[in-house]
Amino acid sequence: MGFQTPTYRETAHGILRIAVPAIVSNISVPLLSLVDTAITGHLGSQVYLGAIAVGGMVFNVLYWLMGFIRMGTSGLTAQAFGRGDLRGMALQLSRALFLALGIGLFFVLVSPWMCRVAFALVNCPDGVEEPAVAYFRICILGAPAVLGIYAFSGWFLGTQNSVFPMLVAIVQNVANLAASLLFVYVLGMKVEGVAAGTVVGQYVGFVLSCVVFRARCHAALPRVGVAEIMNRIALAGFFNINRDIFLRTLLNVAVMSWFTISGARMNATVLAANALLMQLFVIFSYISDGLAFSAEALSGRYVGARNSLDFSRMIKVSAIMCAVAALLFSCVYVAGGRGFLLLLTDDGATVAAAVEFLPFAAAIPVVSVAAFLLDGVFVGATASRFMLLSAIVSSAVFFGVFFILRDVMGNYALWTAFLSFLAMRSLVMMVLFRPMRRRAFGVV
Repeated sequence: MGFQTPTYRETAHGILRIAVPAIVSNISVPLLSLVDTAITGHLGSQVYLGAIAVGGMVFNVLYWLMGFIRMGTSGLTAQAFGRGDLRGMALQLSRALFLALGIGLFFVLVSPWMCRVAFALVNCPDGVEEPAVAYFRICILGAPAVLGIYAFSGWFLGTQNSVFPMLVAIVQNVANLAASLLFVYVLGMKVEGVAAGTVVGQYVGFVLSCVVFRARCHAALPRVGVAEIMNRIALAGFFNINRDIFLRTLLNVAVMSWFTISGARMNATVLAANALLMQLFVIFSYISDGLAFSAEALSGRYVGARNSLDFSRMIKVSAIMCAVAALLFSCVYVAGGRGFLLLLTDDGATVAAAVEFLPFAAAIPVVSVAAFLLDGVFVGATASRFMLLSAIVSSAVFFGVFFILRDVMGNYALWTAFLSFLAMRSLVMMVLFRPMRRRAFGVV
């Protein structure tokens, strides 16, 4: 697979060709949660909403930690794609599915113990635990499908195709909605019907991924044997990359969880205000993650092809696009942040508290944009050890700043620590970019 040097316009077009479907896929994730929430909100009791919220939180953490399956697969596949290594591409998908389905089935088998541990850690309000446990016990059955979709999504992205994951996400949402409506309003089920609808959507998404792969990709790939898939050296490299990404994600989850826990320990108003402001961070992440996915796919492709010239051009164009997006979001948040908060709640005390800390939320895009972009670049280059180092340093800064300032600054300490965490992630990854590039291409 040879490469002709593209113009800057062609480079930007190539980035957007991958980024736009990825952004649509990202937006579908909260829509999937919104479907469950909307249906549950009409079941006649707020207990069911609480059950979905608690159960959803457990699965958000669980599946976020499993994100290494997608990321590790994407980088390795993109590099094989860049080398024109069809056998390597086939092996990466086979290993990813082996890992994904194995972990998914393991989760199902140990789910009774997982359930006990999860709800022992979560202090559920009265009446919420029973339906939340019922929701968990049904939704965990979808774990093999969810992780299988992660493997396919990473593989498709590695082959420079973000359209197939987008289509899978859309169909999954529609199937979830249709099944949940059937179970709840036709069959008369409660929270169990919402959970069953979610699982149906997940398996529809996984089956569609298999069908699309079989129809559009399978014929072009060589057959690979079990001995090749289970090659000890190759598997060791595959697991080493995924281990580093898992530990990096675990540290990021610890920071995000501590942010929520610390706000809750202050008072209910601070907790609610912080939750509203974090929605601004989430919205920005939809766009930046889409651009990061594009950088991920293209970085792996160029690293695999040893094409440092187009790699550098792609980084420059992506950086400009990300910087413009970050500045635009920050300006919009400064100008219209209060209006957005009023759309989310009519509680005056919560809005007033959120507006007080709005400047911190408005600064998030600017201080975090480099980290988002370089996350994608490092994933594509399979520079997982550098990503782990960045997470270690930035999470240490977060906890250090928070514990030094918390007694005198309260919620200001929490937001200062969070911005320090994001800024340090960006700074460390920028410092590590040159050694990462040298490692990937063998040049300075």
